[in-house]
Amino acid sequence: MSNFNVLNRYLFTDAHARGELVQLSSSYQSIIKNHNYPEGVQRLLGELLAATCLLTATLKFEGDITVQLQGNGPVGYMSVSGDNNQQMRGIAKLTQTTDGSTLHELIGKGTMVITIRPKQGEAYQGVVALEADNLADCLAHYFEVSEQIDTKVWLFSDSKQVAGALVQLLPDGDGSIENKAQQQTDFEHLSQLTNTIKQEEIFNLEAEALLYRLYHQEKVSLFEPQQVSYLCGCSEEKCLSAIAQIEPSEIKAILAEQGKISMTCDYCVTTYDFDETSLESFISKVKH
Repeated sequence: MSNFNVLNRYLFTDAHARGELVQLSSSYQSIIKNHNYPEGVQRLLGELLAATCLLTATLKFEGDITVQLQGNGPVGYMSVSGDNNQQMRGIAKLTQTTDGSTLHELIGKGTMVITIRPKQGEAYQGVVALEADNLADCLAHYFEVSEQIDTKVWLFSDSKQVAGALVQLLPDGDGSIENKAQQQTDFEHLSQLTNTIKQEEIFNLEAEALLYRLYHQEKVSLFEPQQVSYLCGCSEEKCLSAIAQIEPSEIKAILAEQGKISMTCDYCVTTYDFDETSLESFISKVKH
């Protein structure tokens, strides 16, 4: 097994198109290791992780993206969040046990919600129905509907690694019919080349070797790679901030009954315990 945790971006300099390649191992393992997800759920969460990495690579500003799958299937909710620094976290919530493996066996009839939050400016959201057979095609449909950009996506996952690739048209030129036709031809050609990716290649070949295998007759400009990491983001301070929103009398009642207040992070399953001493400043607010 390779130990990739990296995102690569590249340009097709003669074809008005761009590409992305993400290969993940330990960052994916960190997301699933504390959860007893069925294998099919692990794989779909891995695909969603790779997809979110590809989406965050399109950000031209500081901020984050959350991609959520919601449906009426055994997996009622699945979400992965990532920022422009490729710091990722993810979770799946099951409503029942399942041995399903496909998108629709797991999510059922549902939607994909993509929320983009710039650090400066308003958040905005795109919602598309999960009508395609797989997550990669649903993501391509999102770009078609929400961004009006021709995009093709490939996603790969097993219990150890996940990976993804993206090819996207960059409209250019004078807007003439001939120019658009040539761009579309170039895009279809690059999509066909990328479609020859094999799972064992994207899991084991370094980016330069894989891109040469796919596009050795094209002019490809590869940018500096970006590391992808797992970052849950939970902390004792955030837990205390949440406890601060509880009425002091209720805090005192919980401590009297249980001896402590425990909070467990949904993402990493870390549990934070707070006893009466650590919550003394909250309890002192109780009115007698």
